[in-house]
Amino acid sequence: MLALVAASQALRWWCIATLGRQWNTRVIIVPGAPRVTGGPYRRLSHPNYVAVVVEGLALSLVHSAWVTALVFTVLNGFLLATRIRTEDTALARLA
Repeated sequence: MLALVAASQALRWWCIATLGRQWNTRVIIVPGAPRVTGGPYRRLSHPNYVAVVVEGLALSLVHSAWVTALVFTVLNGFLLATRIRTEDTALARLA
């Protein structure tokens, strides 16, 4: 599980490095800016959220916290579904 935590952190930092100055915690579309399609975004639409899900599960399981892993994953799933829907709507405006 510790290896998955490290891999999720590596994926997160790859996402941040790929987005560069465009990285932000808020959903902001810059008019005229192209959609990022390099790095992990070449294969995944939302690679940072893959990192978040893996990290949430793996970090809890490093400490054998099965209940925390389950509860976090379910609650985080609701939040991510809303966040991804919002981002997809904003990104559709670029097309």
